[in-house]
Amino acid sequence: MACFKWVINMPTPAPFKLDLPVRPRRLRRTAARRDLVRECAVSADDLIAPLFVVEGKAPPEEIASMPGQFRLNVADLVKECRTLWKLGVKAVALFPKLDPALKDAEGTEELNEDGLILRAVRAVKKAVPELVVITDVALDPYTTHGHDGVLNAAGDDVDNDRTVARLAAMAVRQARAGVDFVAPSDMMDGRVGAIRTALDAAGFTETAILAYSVKFNSAYYGPFRDAVGSSQAAGTKLLSKATYQLDPANRRAALAEAVLDAAEGADILMVKPAGAYLDIIRDVRERSDKPLAAYQVSGEYAQIHAAARLGWLNLERTRDESLLAIKRAGADLILTYFAKDVARALA
Repeated sequence: MACFKWVINMPTPAPFKLDLPVRPRRLRRTAARRDLVRECAVSADDLIAPLFVVEGKAPPEEIASMPGQFRLNVADLVKECRTLWKLGVKAVALFPKLDPALKDAEGTEELNEDGLILRAVRAVKKAVPELVVITDVALDPYTTHGHDGVLNAAGDDVDNDRTVARLAAMAVRQARAGVDFVAPSDMMDGRVGAIRTALDAAGFTETAILAYSVKFNSAYYGPFRDAVGSSQAAGTKLLSKATYQLDPANRRAALAEAVLDAAEGADILMVKPAGAYLDIIRDVRERSDKPLAAYQVSGEYAQIHAAARLGWLNLERTRDESLLAIKRAGADLILTYFAKDVARALA
């Protein structure tokens, strides 16, 4: 009993207070305060939705490695574009999935003036004329070997200059169909300048170039290659594009590519992938005053979904944090397969 009395009669210690004139937590104390001092935010205006289009009238086909993403026929593509526009997404990037029977080593189906992607552009621009439509300028959806260009005589590498000539003509056909931006994703030397010259000579001075200026030879592209049907090219899922895409180890080379594309006439520069290359996004942002895009690629999207399905991550919070990191690093625009879901959440 004496021990008990001793305990309850112990003097109460004085509250401990630090003498701190600067307390950063003051600005985090309430949601309203946090909102007031937030340094950056992602809006629907920042987002570009990549979409996949196929021939025929089949219903949307979900891409197994990209939950919630579909291959759409042209009519369904138009419906999706209308929905995105109503949600506040101002731009889409279109990618074709061709019938393998139409592919060959030279990618000659790309020469078809009534080909799939050109018909898709015309349909979307007719239905939603205000929507910014971006088209890919590369041959990988059209070639049996899956490379972004035509091969050299030995068949062991992409022929840079012959490919550039094809890409410049490809860009003109896309501009004629009504596209707003052509987006060369091939990483050939000199292609931006050649495309700008070809567009101007054909009278398409207002057609802009969104250049895949810093595109790395990344392992994160696998689901996209499934989506467009190039993953099995050349009999392997490990198709190497190391002779033209950037080495992931090289930071200075990335900046050199961005500087070259800006000088050749690119209107917007892009870094791809985004999440694993936030330092490169920041480097390019500090080096150039051009608008900067970043592509949150299929592998980034797929791994977030996979972890969420296993219950390891919260899908919405991880999605939003990943996009915020890309914006904070310096991207003005983000190509992301989350565009529709984020726009709906913001709305």
